Amino acid sequence: MKMKNIKKALIVFSIILTTLFTIYFSIYLYAWINPKLAINSAKSYYFYDSNSNLISGTDEWIKYENINKNLINATIAIEDRHFFNHQGFDYLRIIKAFMNNLKAGSIGEGASTITQQYAKNLYLDFDKTLKRKLNEAWLTVRLEVHYSKEDILEGYLNTINYGGIFGIENASKYYFGKSASELSIAEAAMLAGIPNRPSEYSPFVSLENAKKRQLTVLEAMKRDNYITDTEANDAYNTTLIFNDSKNDTLPSVKYFLDATINELNSIKQVPKSLIETGGIKIYTTLDLKAQEAIESTIKENIDSDIQVASVITKPTGEVLGMVGGVDYAKSQYNRAMYANRSVGSTIKPFLYYSALENNFTPSTTFTSEKTTFVFSEDKTYSPTNFGNTYPNKDISLAAALAYSDNIFAVKTHLFLGSDNLVDIMKRVGVESNLSSIPSLALGSEAISLMDMMKSYSVLANEGVKSEPFFISKIEDISGNILYKHEQTDDIVLNKSLTYILNELLANSTNPKFIDYTYPTSYGISHKLNHKLAIKTGTTDFDHLVFGYNKDVVLGIWSGYDDNRFITSTDTSLNKNMWAEIIEKYLSDKPDNWYKMPSNVVGVLVNPITGKIATEKDKNATILYYIKGTEPSGDYNLDDAIPTIKEIE
Repeated sequence: MKMKNIKKALIVFSIILTTLFTIYFSIYLYAWINPKLAINSAKSYYFYDSNSNLISGTDEWIKYENINKNLINATIAIEDRHFFNHQGFDYLRIIKAFMNNLKAGSIGEGASTITQQYAKNLYLDFDKTLKRKLNEAWLTVRLEVHYSKEDILEGYLNTINYGGIFGIENASKYYFGKSASELSIAEAAMLAGIPNRPSEYSPFVSLENAKKRQLTVLEAMKRDNYITDTEANDAYNTTLIFNDSKNDTLPSVKYFLDATINELNSIKQVPKSLIETGGIKIYTTLDLKAQEAIESTIKENIDSDIQVASVITKPTGEVLGMVGGVDYAKSQYNRAMYANRSVGSTIKPFLYYSALENNFTPSTTFTSEKTTFVFSEDKTYSPTNFGNTYPNKDISLAAALAYSDNIFAVKTHLFLGSDNLVDIMKRVGVESNLSSIPSLALGSEAISLMDMMKSYSVLANEGVKSEPFFISKIEDISGNILYKHEQTDDIVLNKSLTYILNELLANSTNPKFIDYTYPTSYGISHKLNHKLAIKTGTTDFDHLVFGYNKDVVLGIWSGYDDNRFITSTDTSLNKNMWAEIIEKYLSDKPDNWYKMPSNVVGVLVNPITGKIATEKDKNATILYYIKGTEPSGDYNLDDAIPTIKEIE
């Protein structure tokens, strides 16, 4: 009976084994029948700036036989010691990683081979989904059946991330100023250790961490008999000479290029197969002068762990420059694109545009004093002005915007109805879901820097909304045009009211507004040589500045990734950086301000009261109005709101 059961078990086992072998063989046979994947041209994107100058491409490809053996051995030892013996998957390593993760109760150990990593880097995103993992496995098989191990390793080493530098030849020149054919054991072990955690193991980020990782690589090389004990010790104790110039004049341009690739993946006119296999020329909107203005200013001013993101565009949407963080090598996270932060008072221009649209004028007044607003169910809201400074008198809308007065803003917001600001923000292109709450008038909701840039571009473009874009044209490697950007303009704001608002925002540096306090940007007025509309915003954790004229829109954010409180020094620094960036960019350009519409009139008024100026008004200034709405009486609306509307 027992012998019979053993025979049955052997038969079942044989059937299962035969079935698995047949499936395994069939998969590899089907992969072999499939077209050969292009690897040397995969992800071979050639990026050009707005003047058609090549700014990035995979020109630094080095052949396998020219890569120093030390680097190859170091990479194999630390990344995939059985690389030359498996068919794309290291099954023993997979089982070991599974057991270790099971024991630890979490997924902390991976078992990807070099071929798997190469497949992922070439053709896939980094989502941790089952579909992505299956695609990765299939591409791994296709690579293995069509290419030699040397071909796969060559492609892998020429495309992986060495701390924001892609490809071993680029990395070798970046860190050591030499070709990958010339690397010593010490240099090779240092470089081979970076790809595991590029933002941590780059010697330009942390030499201490890089040395620890180098030691781990050397131990692995010694374990696999690539080097002796003496060679490992000598390599570890070698003082490495790093490349000071690094041949990377604008390292932060990589934030721009990442955003460009993101846009590339959304362009339907370019075949997905071509995007996957590469070999395309991408003509971008990048203006190197704009990019350099941002990067040099940040480099000159930042010496702490505060983060900075900045974007500069044309009013018509062309993104001229972008920085998503202080150091791309340390963090590839693009805060300009993906970090939603409270925007503070930079939302107020849109509140006041809505007010102008609802029959307010620059002379409309509210009383600004310490105020507690009471709502239904005895809920209260007590906003404060910056520094707890209040005029305790009527002030004009023009003054309220120049001073960024919070009491005036909340009164305006509630008078108009709290849904009004939500609607106007949607109209100018903000995609975040905003809440109809009293504090929205003070920018309490989180919006990305890029979304706010889109909104301010509408003001800069006289009421016309244009989507921001990075790519102007795409060609295949032979020069055939695959895609050309087509401008789509949408008139969303009234041109005359936008002109009035732009003039109001230009008063943020106007000395005629000095009264009980100063205009918000008066402190940087001495740095500005052009007429600019400017709005600042400050919360406990964020500081932002947006500004523009007809030529350019510039936004900048600074804050801490861990939501640490910002200081007054941080706030001042941000304003000064904004002024330096925009003046660097506009240095060879004349003033380019807006032509006054025919239905707008300028009137000399007292800027604080909003009333027509008299001989006693030494600080009289010109404010602008739709004809027929210029001041002729008292515009205080406080009496019109004896009770505040209920907020849903």
